[in-house]
Amino acid sequence: MERYTGAFEEAVDGARQQERHYQLLSALQSLVKELPSSFQQRLSYTTLSDLALALLDGTVFEIVQGLLEIQHLTEKSLYNQRLRLQNEHRVLRQALRQKHQEAQQACRPHNLPVLQAAQQRELEAVEHRIREEQRAMDQKIVLELDRKVADQQSTLEKAGVAGFYVTTNPQELTLQMNLLELIRKLQQRGCQVGKTAL
Repeated sequence: MERYTGAFEEAVDGARQQERHYQLLSALQSLVKELPSSFQQRLSYTTLSDLALALLDGTVFEIVQGLLEIQHLTEKSLYNQRLRLQNEHRVLRQALRQKHQEAQQACRPHNLPVLQAAQQRELEAVEHRIREEQRAMDQKIVLELDRKVADQQSTLEKAGVAGFYVTTNPQELTLQMNLLELIRKLQQRGCQVGKTAL
């Protein structure tokens, strides 16, 4: 008798999973209609069905939420690093202006043109250094964000989320961003395990 009970429970569980898959697939198909037509065409029934399967147990929702939190922390950290650099540059410019003013006030009038020319060269050198440091910081930020995107793609690929793999192709990145947006919208609608409201 126990064998039959177990088989019955497995059949009921399988039917629930199938119903859940259908609900997620239906919700995804509805959400896809909100995307630009060029992306609608790239999201086949099979891709959406595979995505719905990946979302069944709710793990992917948790992964996406974790990745989003990590991304926000990374962006905040990089933003703060850039702000610190900008503040250092502002302080450097102020100190240089102050130094130049004091030197000009202490300078004899006949030496002033020579001093001003030297100060102009110093100012140009400092501005060049500032531009180079800002460019280097911006490159560091872009590289870090690119690494973060690749990490996210890899994580979602390993989790079995359809459409995710490591790429730098702009069209594929946009498609992946649209897939993430679909997942987020499902999450906001409450399409997680045990919730039937879509």
